[in-house]
Amino acid sequence: MKKRKLLSILCASLMVMPYNLSSIVAEAAGDSGNKGVDAAGRIKAEKLQMTEKWDKVFPQSNKVNHRKVTFVNRYGITLAADMYEPKKISGRLPAIAVSGPFGAVKEQSSGLYAQEMAERGFITIAFDPSFTGESGGQPRYVASPDINTEDFSAAVDFLSVQDNVDSERIGIIGICGWGGMAINAAAMDTRIKATVASTMYDMSRVTANGYFDYEKDKMTLVHERSERRKVLNEQRTKDYQSGAYALAGGVVDPLPEDSPQFVKDYYDYYKTKRGYHARSLNSNAGWNTTSSLSFMNMPILAYSDEILSAVLVVHGEKAHSRYFGEDAFKKMQGDNKELLIVPGANHTDLYDRIDKIPFDKMEKFFRDNLQ
Repeated sequence: MKKRKLLSILCASLMVMPYNLSSIVAEAAGDSGNKGVDAAGRIKAEKLQMTEKWDKVFPQSNKVNHRKVTFVNRYGITLAADMYEPKKISGRLPAIAVSGPFGAVKEQSSGLYAQEMAERGFITIAFDPSFTGESGGQPRYVASPDINTEDFSAAVDFLSVQDNVDSERIGIIGICGWGGMAINAAAMDTRIKATVASTMYDMSRVTANGYFDYEKDKMTLVHERSERRKVLNEQRTKDYQSGAYALAGGVVDPLPEDSPQFVKDYYDYYKTKRGYHARSLNSNAGWNTTSSLSFMNMPILAYSDEILSAVLVVHGEKAHSRYFGEDAFKKMQGDNKELLIVPGANHTDLYDRIDKIPFDKMEKFFRDNLQ
């Protein structure tokens, strides 16, 4: 018993000492070493460059008020968000934080979702994840299963202290790759009372196994992962030698004629007037290539079977990614979990097709579970 207690103390000390040491050094230098925290450990927002003009890929609603806001996550990164509020507010309202798709910005799908849900009576924010869009974080265009899950919890931090928000009635919506992040956040953050994962990807699974892994045997998957790790770690060396991080590229352009249909669907959204945005990674040069390494080793849905709050998984009937949502739903426990398959819809239809995104169902789901 004494030995176990001693080991616990040592482990705790190892976790604390580097933080304390870095704080002392930073304070002596007159700088915290972190733009998001000052020398006394207080949360401090970085000043971001954000446009005030309406540069979304969807029209502005005259039914809600819109403004830019910022908040800081647990890693000291300042995030940029668009806040949408019903024009008539009485008392404290339920609130929803929205992000996604993976490689998109808040001026695309997440903003559309947020604006629509605000029209229906919720306080909403659509935020750019760390390292992307108008949000802070260096180096640029990095994805992280940990930090990006934290981004959702940071959004909850922000909403919880707003005067017009009921802190006991906060939900989240994750779209595409951020659908998986949203489920992971729900497994960690007990303040999240309801979660919608729309047209979701499990980014850990697809990064580790590639598409349609159910068609491959275990040894094939192991071999492919091993080869992929070699390539990515060789890229790390090249990046350090060159002094710059290579980008993986966004949606392929020009589009090969023999591309799979889902790649054509991505092109139709990200590379055309329908959804193109200058700050969107998928519309342009893509993510930092070596971001894939952490996703390969960190399964984000590991504890999704322990989520106690309500979850609604929405997917298109014809979506290539449908199996991610169905498998995620199968793992979750409890009678407050729902799966909705949208007839005739493909993956990107649920990005912006108002006639196919089931907003009526989402509104009912949040009203039922944010009480």
